[in-house]
Amino acid sequence: MTMMKTLLMQAPSFEGFDGGAGARYQAKREIKSFWFPTWLAQPAALIEGSRLIDAPPHRQSMADVLPLAKEYDLLVMHTSTPSFASDVKVAEAMKAANPNLKIGFVGAKVAVDPDGSMKAAPVLDFVARNEFDFTLKEIAEGHDWAGITGMSYRNANGEVIHNAERATLENMDALPYVTDVYKRDLKIENYFIGYLKHPYISIYTGRGCKSRCTFCLWPQTVGGHRYRTRSVAHVVEEIRRAREMWPQVKEFFFDDDTFTDDLPRAEAIARELGKMGITWSCNAKANVPRETLKVLRENGLRLLLVGYESGNQQILHNIKKGMRVDVARQFTQDCHDLGITIHGTFIMGLPGETLETIQETIEFALDINPHTIQVSLAAPYPGTFLHQQAVENGWLDADHAELVDEHGVQMAPLHYPHLSHKEIFDAVEVFYRRFYFRRKKIVSIVGEMIRSPEMMRRRLREGVEFFQFLRERQVTQKTAA
Repeated sequence: MTMMKTLLMQAPSFEGFDGGAGARYQAKREIKSFWFPTWLAQPAALIEGSRLIDAPPHRQSMADVLPLAKEYDLLVMHTSTPSFASDVKVAEAMKAANPNLKIGFVGAKVAVDPDGSMKAAPVLDFVARNEFDFTLKEIAEGHDWAGITGMSYRNANGEVIHNAERATLENMDALPYVTDVYKRDLKIENYFIGYLKHPYISIYTGRGCKSRCTFCLWPQTVGGHRYRTRSVAHVVEEIRRAREMWPQVKEFFFDDDTFTDDLPRAEAIARELGKMGITWSCNAKANVPRETLKVLRENGLRLLLVGYESGNQQILHNIKKGMRVDVARQFTQDCHDLGITIHGTFIMGLPGETLETIQETIEFALDINPHTIQVSLAAPYPGTFLHQQAVENGWLDADHAELVDEHGVQMAPLHYPHLSHKEIFDAVEVFYRRFYFRRKKIVSIVGEMIRSPEMMRRRLREGVEFFQFLRERQVTQKTAA
């Protein structure tokens, strides 16, 4: 076996496109936002001598990355449904620069359709399906491809061969720290999230999610529905090391699909972080009991990212959210009482949506009043139950299947007999304007800016980006019309 010199890359793409393997969905955001490419950093940490390139947040163009083709034996790229066509063009350019370069794709797109992906992109030598960490390690180590589980590859005759599935990783502590790769290959100041302090660091403490939300990409395609976790000691040690590497970091974010799926473990991690004086945030479901919220808050928790999705109970049932509106309302009040900041996410256009339910969700958001919100359009990614529903019921048109337009701005891919693409698309802007352009919220934001010169600069920048986002949506709307 000969070790292959390996480059892992999130390719150059649309300007401001957050397509990295840490993004919840791939699109250009309201304000400039970049998640750490954790799913690529993990195999990079496993493969000796590898390098990770995350082009979009580092503003690297094709001219920047193309010369690297001749320096490596193996190129692994993360791809997604919105970025697939663009990623294939990058792969073709890299292969043209070095015909001996072996190129493979990873990500939910190729995990759910390895055969179609390989046939649509002859430039690909392989794809690594599902959890691809150790699959890529074995490829880089020079193992015979015929014996590597979790891999689909093109043989000498050009035939696509699909090897057996790789067993799900159970011992999460077997994965090395991704923060070592962040330190080696990334500039953390290039990563921004509007509701997190800057600079921030995000990591996973586990994979999988017990919830069955029909629209959610990662649990249905790569992570699975069992929450497999790292030990408390393993997580705490990585945070301790990361704080030593980056004393300037102001916040750590746990990007697990639902960090609060295991409440005793969440409390145990919080208590250890509290001893170190760490400020941290995480993804949570809107059903965490007050007593747990109190423990988390007393031990450094600052913010919860909460997927409310809708304020209509029937829509929550339709998407198998497993959440009651009254429980979410009480949870939010508990967070307000305890001083926990909430970034709430909502989705327009889910099955059962009507003009009336859109208004109901907006009124719900105004009533519970999270600190900040994100409003997305329902995105039926291949491999999700929502995509299956959309195809079977004729809710998804062929010309909307790419999910974003030519600028990377999210489209409204779904429509219903009683609700058009345009009505769903327009609801996002209406939602944002009603939430943010009200006296109570304006006073809150201005107060933040007055108290902090840094927040003043940040909110002014985000304001410019937000209005630019609204203008770009109007272009998208006119083009679609």
